[in-house]
Amino acid sequence: MIAFIDDQREVYGVEPICGMLRIAPSTYHARVARRTDPARASPRARQDLALMEQIRQVHAANFGV
Repeated sequence: MIAFIDDQREVYGVEPICGMLRIAPSTYHARVARRTDPARASPRARQDLALMEQIRQVHAANFGV
């Protein structure tokens, strides 16, 4: 939903789209803030980002298998 709002926000605005999708505009704004500043993410989300990088390295070292 966040990607949809990003795509349509210039045409319709965030609040009207959120109203139609029945989500709070603050939810959208919080998600965008976490995307632009990873320090705002939860500890679990930050840990997941670190682990994804390690998984990519192991995957690459194993010839993509």
